[in-house]
Order: sequence, then C-alpha cells, then structure tokens
Amino acid sequence: MIRTYDVVILGAGPAGLSAAIYAARSGFTTLVVEKSFPGGQIANAAHVENYPGFKDGVSGFDLGQFMHAQAEKTGAETLIAEALPFAPTADVEARRHLVTTSEGELRATAVIVATGARYRTLDVKGEIELVGKGVSYCATCDAPLYRGKRVAVVGGGDTALTDALELAAHATEVTIIHRREAFRASQALQRKVFDNPKIRFAWNSVVERIDGTAAVTGVHLRDTRDGIISEVPVDGVFVAVGSVPSTGFLGSVVSLDEAGCIITNEQMETGIAGVFAAGDVRHNSARQVITAAGDGATAALSARRYISSL
Repeated sequence: MIRTYDVVILGAGPAGLSAAIYAARSGFTTLVVEKSFPGGQIANAAHVENYPGFKDGVSGFDLGQFMHAQAEKTGAETLIAEALPFAPTADVEARRHLVTTSEGELRATAVIVATGARYRTLDVKGEIELVGKGVSYCATCDAPLYRGKRVAVVGGGDTALTDALELAAHATEVTIIHRREAFRASQALQRKVFDNPKIRFAWNSVVERIDGTAAVTGVHLRDTRDGIISEVPVDGVFVAVGSVPSTGFLGSVVSLDEAGCIITNEQMETGIAGVFAAGDVRHNSARQVITAAGDGATAALSARRYISSL
C-alpha cells in the first residue's frame, strides 16, 4: 500500500528537520525519511558553539535530538529508510510525486530533498576514531576550541586555505599539509597564507596516520617524493579535501552542478514543480547548521505556497 502525504522530506539533518517543523505547523501531513538517525552530520560534533540559543554551546548529538523532538511534537512523522531512485510525477492531474524507499513507496504533493553531503575523509588510521577529539571537518565550527594550540589543515584548495586563515586567528601555529608543491587555491588566498607568520607548510606530504587516544597528539606524514616518514605534533587536524553530496539516488531527475549538488533558486525550488532542496545538498550551500536550518524553513514555505496554489 502506498502511503500519501502532503510533504515528504528526505533527510533528517538540520535542513530536513527545520523543514518538517515548518511544514507540520502549516497543517500539512509531513513525513521525514532518514536512512540512519535523526540529526545528520551535526550529531558528530562534540560541541557546537555557533548555534543561537545555547550560550554555553551544545553537543551536536543533543542539538539534533532537540530538533527531531520538536519536529515530531509539531506532528511530523519519521520513517527510518533509505531513499531509492526518485520519480517526479508526469501526471498533471494527480500532482503527486512518487518516492521509493527501502520501506515502501510514498506519494507526496511536495518533496524536499535535504539529504546533505558527507565530507571526504583521508581514510587513514586514527581519523574516524578521533572525530570530535581533535579531528574536525569544519574550521568555522571548531576553530575557537583551538585557541593557543597547534593545528594542521589537510588540503590545498580554497576551503583549506580559508580554514587555515580562520584557525590562525586562534591557534599558535597552523601547518598546511598538501600533497603537491603548489596550491590550487585562488592567488588572493595564497598571498594571505604566505604572509601569515603563524602558518607553515608541509609540501609534497600526505597523512599516513593521526596519532592519539583520548585526543589528537600529532600526525605522521609521508613525503610523496622519497617516502620518508616524519612526525608533526599537533592538537587538532582539520580535513579540507572536499565533500560529496548525497544525490546519487536522484540520477538525472533534477539539475546538478559539476560537484553533484542540486541547483536551486533562492526559494529552494528546483526545476521540477513541487520538488525543493535545502541544506548541504544544494549548490552554493554555506555548510553551516544555521544556514541549513534556514534553507529548510525556506523550502517548507515555498512548498506551502506551491501546495496552496494547486
């Protein structure tokens, strides 16, 4: 039996849960589909200090749970399932999209895709074990935690250099680890990092492992030219080697940019009527919990206007 809703939201991160709160409060039957657990990637953050309303900060796990509890209190339902290939409706009269999941088929007048993106990892020993204990993928989120400490940034693009500059405002020393001997970042950013006395460089180097048990204590690097291993003592490692949007299940249904992110307008509308996108999964996302929540609210308000127009 196909279950029918006014709004189906794919993803229960801050964008999806914010959308659920707004959609349910508008009186729409609302279902959130999440393949793992509510909260999304923010649940991996040990301490969030840049989300309003928590003067002493809040754990990412707790923040995700608070959002989920609020969404359910407003009337949104949750389905733990994986979204499978998605088929927008071609039936103008029915005006309901078909959403296939691992737990069955759904129909919805409006669909909000908020499946997020995952950070690219280094796939080295110690990385996953020390996430939240010195390994981070967001300098904007965690830089203030490293005041007076030594940190490393892995990467050579705009994000890596921007992270290094942000970290240099707090840390005593920042080491940029890059596998080549030249950055691919913009020249303006390169000039800034080269001029910053707190920033040093580990050229032609890749991370072999991240050291530490309760917290990061250092990294082992391998020189890509001669294979020599060296050790750099640091208190934190910021990985900035890109991200992968969770859009594989969409195929060519909606327009994607070169990175695979969904292209939307400012109202979170895709090129398909009744299909919206919000949060890290969309093109030009700021990849912050507060902007994801704002995207979700905007998408739900756009969905409300769309449904009301039918």
